[in-house]
Amino acid sequence: MVTPQQQDPILTFGEAMALFTADQTGALSTVPQFSRRLAGADTNVAIGLARLGFEVHWLSQVGDDSFGAYIRQCLEQEGIDCARFATLAGEHTGLMFKEKVLAGRDPKVEYFRTGSAASQMTAGHADGLDCGHFRHLHCTGITPALSAGCRGLTWTLLRQARAEQTSISFDPNLRPTLWPDTATMRQTLNEMAALADWVMPGLEEGRILTGQQTPEAIADHYLDMGCAAVAIKLGSEGSYFRGELDGRRQTLEVPGFKVDEVVDTVGAGDAFAVGFVSGMLEGLGPEAAIRRGNLLGSAAVQVPGDMEGLPDRNGLAALELRAPAP
Repeated sequence: MVTPQQQDPILTFGEAMALFTADQTGALSTVPQFSRRLAGADTNVAIGLARLGFEVHWLSQVGDDSFGAYIRQCLEQEGIDCARFATLAGEHTGLMFKEKVLAGRDPKVEYFRTGSAASQMTAGHADGLDCGHFRHLHCTGITPALSAGCRGLTWTLLRQARAEQTSISFDPNLRPTLWPDTATMRQTLNEMAALADWVMPGLEEGRILTGQQTPEAIADHYLDMGCAAVAIKLGSEGSYFRGELDGRRQTLEVPGFKVDEVVDTVGAGDAFAVGFVSGMLEGLGPEAAIRRGNLLGSAAVQVPGDMEGLPDRNGLAALELRAPAP
């Protein structure tokens, strides 16, 4: 197995937001107190990989407000390289508010991110960046949904990474309300996914994007476009993998892990991405990488917050020790 210390750096990018989670159940309009945390699918993955010992770089920008300062402090404390993390004068940082729910129900969330500093990024933010310096690029479908400029940045990084033979993981992370229409979302994200090595949709996301219904048909859609592997998240049931192994397409179905209580489902897919991507980069092979992804996803839903359940190396070892044998 290749350890993270032997890896070249990983590049992540997107929008980090300040998250305010309700301290008690009820409508957001009636809850009097909230707890502040960090949010953002891209930052969840960046933090998760950094905690596992990878050298992670973050490309983004925030406003020159207290929330932007808070986000910078959080990322730097996680050991993430913020050399390309800018503060934009006179602009604001994106915010997110989330309900507290019981019985594992998906919480209602409200965003205040229109016109945020991060949404004003453009392809120019990649100027001077050498994608060949990085071993891996992680990308989600959220960033290109933020603005035309952010789409340009995403295309630039994907194409540069592909040209430099930097491996790419792509999580669609559908946010339909951020797109002008479903057709544009489908076309853009499918074209972007075609540049990736590993595509990681949820089952319903895959159905929306491809028009196919079964995991196998969804996976074959992306494999036929040139992707090397597809990992489809099936929620509590586990995950489905299909990819080129030993010169032919092979399928793996890896069951999920039982959890005693589902506290917060937000961030589970990002935790899966951390497990799968880290496992693949470490050379564990698809089955072990999928299993790690399932394990981290199950840990994520048992705690409040988007990334609080992401473990460091010692925490990962403890989770693996307690997990039932495959």
